[in-house]
Order: sequence, then structure tokens, then C-alpha cells
Amino acid sequence: MCIRDSCYAQAKDEEFKNELSTEEGKALIDDLAAFGSPVMLFSGGEPTIRKDLPELAAYAREKGMRAVISTNGTLIDKDLAKKLKEVGLSYVGISLDGIRETNDKFRGMSGAFDAALRGLHNCQEEGIKVGLRFTINKQNVKDIPAIFDLLEKENIPRICFYHLVYAGRGSKMVDEDLSLEDSRKAVNLIMQRTRELHEKGFPAEVLTVDNHCDGPYIYLKMLKENPERAAEIFELLSMNQGNSSGIGIGCVSWDGSVHADQFWRHYSFGNVRERSFSEIWTDLSDELMAGLKYRKPLIQANGDRCAKCKWFDVCNGNFRVRAEAVYGNVWADDPACYLTKEEIGYDEA
Repeated sequence: MCIRDSCYAQAKDEEFKNELSTEEGKALIDDLAAFGSPVMLFSGGEPTIRKDLPELAAYAREKGMRAVISTNGTLIDKDLAKKLKEVGLSYVGISLDGIRETNDKFRGMSGAFDAALRGLHNCQEEGIKVGLRFTINKQNVKDIPAIFDLLEKENIPRICFYHLVYAGRGSKMVDEDLSLEDSRKAVNLIMQRTRELHEKGFPAEVLTVDNHCDGPYIYLKMLKENPERAAEIFELLSMNQGNSSGIGIGCVSWDGSVHADQFWRHYSFGNVRERSFSEIWTDLSDELMAGLKYRKPLIQANGDRCAKCKWFDVCNGNFRVRAEAVYGNVWADDPACYLTKEEIGYDEA
């Protein structure tokens, strides 16, 4: 479960005034804990602008949930890092958009990269597990090798490379995504650099996120190189079951609106101020909610490649919000899938 704060690039000042209060946040956590949610991710925007973040994280821990945050890291001074450690925060993911020059250009602020590293160091000094979050696009893909160098230099044990997810019909972000061929090249590079790190004795945890065709792609490559390891990968992919938007992943915005994930902010299933999250999440009278939970026949009826793909059960149709952004149809193919027709078994269907 992801709780998001009100600091968005496109948000307007008036939107900031309707944030959930501390007590409303705790009531939400009560409901989520009773519903069986294992993890609470505080995200944004920038969650550290909320003064009650440590209090809410501590409350989630008291209720038996893991508490993690996704942050730009710039506001994590020594005092905040100490508080986050004291409340039992499990993990801090710090977002970077590249190495210094690239990152600061994206952030529109000189010194943002150095401030993020200071926040990371403050967490490390307190013994909090940290990692990097890097969203790949045309402007920063060149920085991937330097990001791997940074992992080693700063002794950062984990990184998540995120594929770009665009939402809303006509989104300008579509133009910032890599071509399908360049996406394959980026994944190849990530695999190569990960292997090199491990061979040097630096066992970093490296993940690629938000494009579920990565799993079959990596499996097929490993099948040629190491069949035994490939079998383990396939077992993990089968357990994971692919995209979980609207199923095992949900998002509650700063104002209490409930979304299928952090990318579906243009569609709300309801508001936790009016109904509990658990009630909203299990209400299948909403067509999108029901569709996301039982999506396979809808995608098979509307898609082409997805409908014939032999990896559907380990991908689950990838990101529906990207399909909507490009084709105007939630149940069409995900345009970011870079697998070839041969790789998906298109002609075998």
C-alpha cells in the first residue's frame, strides 16, 4: 500500500489544503492492517515534508506492517534519519534522475544531487537500509553506467531501475520513453553491470521495475546461459504473477482518494473519508476495479500481442495505464512491451 503526500509537480496550491490529518492517517493504517496489508510505503511527491511522517511510520509498525519511504532524500538531515531509525523504518528508497548534472537539470535545482547523497549518508550512518530509485528515459539512459559506479563507490546495496510509466490520454511523457530496441539494450546493460558487480564481490540487489516483460526476457536469456538458474527464475516469476495494480498494490493520495496504483491518479475508486479502504478495494461494482482484478478475458478480447502471449500468466498484461495513454483503451496491448513475436509465441497461438 502506498500513501502519497501532496507535493506533485503538476499539483496546484489549493490541492495541498485537503491532506489527511494525522488521525485520519492512523485510521487508514488501522483499516489497512486489519485488511492484511503487509507493507506501507510513504511516497509522493515528497513524504518528508510531513512533520508527522515518523509518527505515522511508527504507528504502521505498531500495527504489524513494514514501513518504507520513497523520497528525494534532500530533507533527510541527521535528526530525521535518527527518528526514522528509532521508529523502525525498514527501508529508504532515494530517487535520482541521473548523476549530478543530469539529476539537477531534472530537478530544476542546483545541488539536488549532493543533497540527496547527504540524505543517503545520514540514513547509512543510522544503519537504515537504503537504495536508489532511477526512472529510465531518453534523457538519462546514458547515466546508467555511472549509476552503477555510484553504487560501488557509496556502498549502496540496492537499486531499482524503473521503466517509464505514462498515464492519461495524450501524455507528453510517451515521447520521453525509450524505443523498444533501446529498452532491450538498457536491460542488457543492467544485467551486464550487475554481473560485473557480483563478480567483483559487491552483491548489490538490482531490480528492474514497471515493465513486466523484463521477467520473460531475462528468463529466455538465462535459459541459453544457465538452464538451472533459469528454472529458479521461472519459479519466482510464476509466484510473483506479474502486474498487481488494483490487486495487491494500491495507492491512497494525500486527500484520501484511492487509486489502482500511483499512476492512476486520474481515476479514483472512492475516498477513505467516505468509505474504508477495505470496502472500496473489494467493491467490484466499479468496472475498472473489477476489470483489473479479472483482466485476462478483457485483454484477450481487446489486445493482439497480449492476447496471444504465452507469458501472460507471469506478466498479467503489464501496465494497463500505459495502454490507455497510447491507445485510449485500458485493455489494449501495453505499448512498452519489447518482446518479439517469436519470444511471445505469437505465431504459435
